Order: sequence, then structure tokens, then C-alpha cells
Amino acid sequence: MASDTLFQRITDYAHRADPYPLYAELRESRVARQEDGSYLVGTYHEIEALLHDPRISSDRRNRTVPDETEGGSEGLPPAFIGLDDPEHHRLRGLAMRSFGPPHTPGRIDAMHGEITRIVKDLLTGLQDKDRIDVVDDFAYPLPVTVICRLLGVPIEDEPRFRQWSDAIVAGIAPGPDEDPVERQRAATEARKTMALYLGELAEKRRDRPSDDMLSAFVGGDSTDGQLTQLEIMTTSVLLLIAGHETTVNLITNGMLTLLRHPDQLARLRSDPSLMPRAVEELLRYEPPVQMLPQRTPLADIEVAGITIPKGVPLILMLAAGNRDPERFRHPDRFDPDREDNQHLGFGSGIHSCFGAPLARLEAQIALNALIQHLDTPRLTEDPPPYRRSPVLRGPRHLLVERGAS
Repeated sequence: MASDTLFQRITDYAHRADPYPLYAELRESRVARQEDGSYLVGTYHEIEALLHDPRISSDRRNRTVPDETEGGSEGLPPAFIGLDDPEHHRLRGLAMRSFGPPHTPGRIDAMHGEITRIVKDLLTGLQDKDRIDVVDDFAYPLPVTVICRLLGVPIEDEPRFRQWSDAIVAGIAPGPDEDPVERQRAATEARKTMALYLGELAEKRRDRPSDDMLSAFVGGDSTDGQLTQLEIMTTSVLLLIAGHETTVNLITNGMLTLLRHPDQLARLRSDPSLMPRAVEELLRYEPPVQMLPQRTPLADIEVAGITIPKGVPLILMLAAGNRDPERFRHPDRFDPDREDNQHLGFGSGIHSCFGAPLARLEAQIALNALIQHLDTPRLTEDPPPYRRSPVLRGPRHLLVERGAS
């Protein structure tokens, strides 16, 4: 089948459970022009080079035909994930001062005890259930709770964030029987409401600071200045949505992979110290973000002998690069002992995942606790039903029965 239909097939829900044969097809051509004028790149070394190439923009406004649907409709400025340097560097740097090294090196490590307590509480609530949905009962509530605690959201308000998050993500990829315009309207309204809430909470922290990120945002000062009120709102929404959705997929894809590899599950259960390396392999083998669809060349560029024109949509297929046999030995094998595992699970370059340290910690604690909690777990449906999004790919439900130990 011609490569000009490849992206349509990749994004077709019929292939959501196993897009990897299509990624292998993409790697054969390395770069594939689509009928709409966009270009797909699916090989590891080319993706890695493009992620470090200053001629590649993350700002959709640099496209020859601007994407009118991309953000901004709720009256907020773009988040730094959709900007280029120097503005990206300024905003990301100000946010990072409050999030991790080198300015706040202990913040993520200090979350270890809190994450462990949240995980324990979730599993305690599942103690008497013979069948659980790993998504709804565990992987979905965990990250939103963690990020709310990190930002400083009062516990009684945490359920509101799950509702807002649901609406925002539903706007990304509505189902075939759903009105995309209505879903987008609901997503825009949810993002705006969440941003206003976080902005108001940040203002309260200005006079009564606490040990949380919103307090750090309003109280921070550096040579790059301070985040404005609108920038605090946009950055906080980005942290909550991006950090939540990717971690849900990491945990759920991880549990599904371990259930499909019972020998590795048993090994990790007997030696939890192996989990950090296993999580790195999960990020390569079943990455929570499958592609980066928002890149644009700022000039004509040559990739694998193909000239990609300035201003066209450039889609980097991270999951295809993660299975590239030119970079990884036996790439379709799940191997937690894999050496030199420089995967693309968190991207690379200046836009590498802001929340990677937190996502790694959550996944390690969550998966170790879950496999200890479940006795001889068994999938009730394989493949499970998947979420609509081809970008944030993961099971929508993962029903597991726990047998007798």
C-alpha cells in the first residue's frame, strides 16, 4: 500500500492495539510524505538528530498553513511546550527552578514517601476486589493526585481536576460517534476553568506561601524574571495534563507488558530493585507518547536523502524509532536487562520531557506495589480496549483478575 496513506492507517483506531507493523513499514522508507503534504520520520537516528536541530520548530504558528485549532481559544498564551527558544528557554527555566535540579534538587525525591502513601491507599481500597480495572482503579487516580499535591491543590478539590482532565483529553481524540466540535468546546472550557482555578490558588499563595510549586512560582525570582499570572496558569495546566496522561499510560502499558511476560513479572516481584531498569525498557518498548505531531521545519532540510520543505507539518514517530533495529538489538523483544537503552520515550533535546524524573518515580513505585498486591494476576481481555488517541496511546481499561496465591 502506498506510503501516502500510512499516517491514516497509523491513526486508524483499528490499529491502536498493535501499530508496530505499520511503524516497521515506515522505517523501510525512513521518511514518508503523506497526501496532505506532511512528512513522517520513523528511524531512530534521524528522529534524534531532528530533536536536536535548531531548524525544527515546535511552534505551529511557523507552518505555511497555520493550525487554527491549536490552543489559544481559551484566552491563554501558548504553553512552553509549543514555543521555541528563547521564549521556550525562559519559561521552561523558570518552571524548572521550582521543579527539580539544579535549583530544587530535592523536590522529586521528597515525593517518594507521599507517592508511596497514595499508592498504598489506592491498593487498600482494592483489597476485597477479585477483579480490578488497572486504569480506573489505580493508574488514573494516582498521577492526578500526585500532581495536585505537588502543586498544592487542597485535597477536597482534587476530584475536580480529574473531571477537567477527562474533558481536556477527550477533546484531543473524540470517538467516531462523538461531535468533535462539542468535544473541543468542552475541552477548551475545562482548560480555561482549570487555569482560572490554579491562577486564583497561586494568588492566595503569594500572601500565604507553602512548600508547593504554586508558592514557588509566585515567589520565585531570577535573572530571567518571574512568571506572569497568565504564564503561571498556562504552565500549571501543562504540568497537570501532560504529567497526568503520560504517567497513566506508562503505568498501564507497563502492567499490560508484564502480564504478557509472566516470567519477567515473577522476576521483578522477587527482586523489586530491578524495576528502575525495567521501567526504562517499558519506555522504549511501549512508550506512553507515540509521536510528536507538532514539529515544523524553519527552512528546507534534508533527511535521509529527502528534502522536507520549510513550513510543512513534520511528525516524529518516537515509538517507531524505539523499535529501530539499526539502534536496538532485537527491538521487538521486551528485555529489562537491555544495555545502553537511550530510548526516545521522553523525547530528546531541549523539549525532552519536563516531568521525566517524577514519571519514572511514580511508575517504579506503582508497578512494584501493584505486582506485589496481585496474586497470580490474569488478563480478562487481550488486547484490551484502547483509548482513542494515537498520540497518547494506552489501554482505556485493563481488567485483571486476581487468583488465589
